[in-house]
Amino acid sequence: MEKSTSNSKDGNVGTPKHGHENPDPKSESESQLAGENKTEEKDNVCNNAEENRAANSDSHMNHNQILEDVDRFFQSLNHSDVPGEAPNSVELLCKMTESMIDKYNEGQSSLIKFGKDPENDTSFSDALRRVSKLSNELGKYPVFNVSVNRASSVLQRAMSFLEEEFRALLEDSKNDNKDSSSSSSDPKSQDKTSKQSSFNNNNNHEYSDRCVIGGDSDQQQQSGQASEEEFPGFSQETVSKLNTIANTMISAGYDTECCMAYSISRRSAFKAALEKLGYDSISIDDVQRMQWESLEGEIATWITIVRQCTAVLFPNEMKLSDSVFSDHPSISQSLFSNMARAFVIKLLDFAEAVVLTKRSAEKLFKFLDMYETLRDLIPVIGGESYPPEISKEMTTEATTAKSRLGEAAVSIFCDLENSIKSDNGRTPVPSGAVHPLTRYVMNYLKYACEYKDTLEQVFKQCHKVEDDNVDHPVEQSAHHWSQGDETGESQTTPFSKQLMSMMDLLDSNLEMKSKLYRDPSLSYVFLMNNGRYIVQKIKGSNEIHQLMGDTWCRKRSSDLRQYHKNYQRETWGKVLQCLAHEGLQVNGKVSKPVLKERFKSFNAMFDEIHKTQSTWVVSDDQLQSELRVSISAVMIPAYRAFLGRFKQYLDAGRQAEKYIKYQPEDIETFIDELFDGNATSMARRRT
Repeated sequence: MEKSTSNSKDGNVGTPKHGHENPDPKSESESQLAGENKTEEKDNVCNNAEENRAANSDSHMNHNQILEDVDRFFQSLNHSDVPGEAPNSVELLCKMTESMIDKYNEGQSSLIKFGKDPENDTSFSDALRRVSKLSNELGKYPVFNVSVNRASSVLQRAMSFLEEEFRALLEDSKNDNKDSSSSSSDPKSQDKTSKQSSFNNNNNHEYSDRCVIGGDSDQQQQSGQASEEEFPGFSQETVSKLNTIANTMISAGYDTECCMAYSISRRSAFKAALEKLGYDSISIDDVQRMQWESLEGEIATWITIVRQCTAVLFPNEMKLSDSVFSDHPSISQSLFSNMARAFVIKLLDFAEAVVLTKRSAEKLFKFLDMYETLRDLIPVIGGESYPPEISKEMTTEATTAKSRLGEAAVSIFCDLENSIKSDNGRTPVPSGAVHPLTRYVMNYLKYACEYKDTLEQVFKQCHKVEDDNVDHPVEQSAHHWSQGDETGESQTTPFSKQLMSMMDLLDSNLEMKSKLYRDPSLSYVFLMNNGRYIVQKIKGSNEIHQLMGDTWCRKRSSDLRQYHKNYQRETWGKVLQCLAHEGLQVNGKVSKPVLKERFKSFNAMFDEIHKTQSTWVVSDDQLQSELRVSISAVMIPAYRAFLGRFKQYLDAGRQAEKYIKYQPEDIETFIDELFDGNATSMARRRT
């Protein structure tokens, strides 16, 4: 209409543009509208073409361009003006990620797909980080709900794929190593690999194929097989793949799924390693019902397992965890410590169950072994590798179990006193031999004192309140106690006092048993036998000798000499009286009747002594020799002198043979037959 008005003013109203008259104003308007529509249609066609060109341009964006465009989109979200819709690169990113997943899965016969192409893995991880960010960031804006749902769906599919790969790598890593190590078809190479595997199995049989044992880092750089030694069951390449997947899943917010997969796999592998060592979960009731012979075997297995955990399994399991989660030390620490805690608690439960069993003397040494094992474990589980709360819990539990084992050991050791006191049998040991009680107590103490330092610790633990006297240095270390002072004397400690108390009880018991013999001479032989046995056991054990001290040992040796003197006086004193020169003369002349009676008495007494004491037993060769030598030293000179002086007063012939039964050489021979436990007739010997 404005256009018509303008034309009217120019004097051209109603004049057709081409010189023709317009028959209908309405027709003119329609014609004008049609022209406008054509113009608009042309503009729309141009706009659609531009959009199609842009779309086609987006669809041909490469990987890096898509990532860069998505990154620009993230930057735009930081501005106040939020775009009305997500760019096309968001959808392209989702499609590209799905395509990568499909590519991993297509044509792959092996279970492990991730890690075949490091460059592709890196691209995949880069894409997943953007998809994860899209899923998280766009959720703040309702306008992007469609894009959020799309990205979340793709992310979930990707994480599911990675979780499966993560599990497969953890479970099938040994096969991966076998594939790489057996790539050569050379039989010699395969034989070498087989022998090396056998060597590793023989030397590391304590650990599962899928558990970690550290190797020498210098050797690991020499070859592909050397890198396997760093993580037996896990090649360095596999550990790197696990690390990549873990980082990707954690950065995408799937740390729970990643940690659960790792935890389940490693706990299963760790349990398999323990089972190879003989581990079997035994209830407290089963332990209580078990015979000691069977339980002793279980304790030995338990000690092996705990020591392996302390020295090998825990340190190297921690090494694997730290390598897989190298970028997330808190996660690594949590996973390892929770797994270690679960097994430590189970192992401590067994120790607690053993303590509750009925106590007996033979259990002492196994209890001390368990005590020492826990003592070595505590510093390991109390280290910085564990979160403070878990470390404190495990250390407290282990310390409690150790303390109870120590208390049980002290109780068992002290019960030996009751064994000595209750051994009040009224039947003497035949032949004055070493009493079974003496053998039992001394052998028990000898083996117990091989744990001297440990027993010092447990006794100190149990007596630290009541034995706090400055004259008794209980605050000093067990190592210092064991040294003694400069004079070789033992220093008084709770354990050494207990040991001396037992020795005093044993002395009293043996003194009582010696009175069971009717023959006083035999009672002294009995005391000599047992005393000598005790001294020899103490001299043969540095640990007992240090605890008892030189003064005690000198006192014991002095007692033995006194027993020896008492025996000689009791046995040979009366015999020597027969050989005395006094009383043989009557009115200045040797009385033949008195002389004959002397020879008869000597023969009868010597015969009886030989008959009796040749059946007695002196088991210590040195003591036996000392006794014979001392007897000969007294008897033979005395007999030779008596015979030499008074033989002439007996008539030659039958009378002399009747009264002089022995020559000095015979006396020496028969003395040498004493104390060997064999009765020998003198008459039979002379024939």
